[in-house]
Amino acid sequence: MDQEEKIEAAVFRRLLEHLDLRKDVQNIDLMGHSGFCRNCLSDWYKEAATEAGVDVSKDQARERIYGMPYGEFKDKYQKPATEEQLELMDESVATNKRLRIET
Repeated sequence: MDQEEKIEAAVFRRLLEHLDLRKDVQNIDLMGHSGFCRNCLSDWYKEAATEAGVDVSKDQARERIYGMPYGEFKDKYQKPATEEQLELMDESVATNKRLRIET
């Protein structure tokens, strides 16, 4: 692993640590305001593992990102979404799709 990969790995671990500290921040709010959430990170983790030739299940990827089984996280920390949150998330998802097409 070169120096840049070590730095990127450290940043990723710091991001996971930060998200773990901020369990009060709902995924739908992350998605609505930033265009990604913990589920996106777990999908990206799984995709990167596959590209590296490592077999990682969706559940394993989510557990890595959430620091616990996904169902446990949902039961402990996830709250029902409001209409406003759902609308903002829908707008964010549409923006992500538009930006991907433009690039």
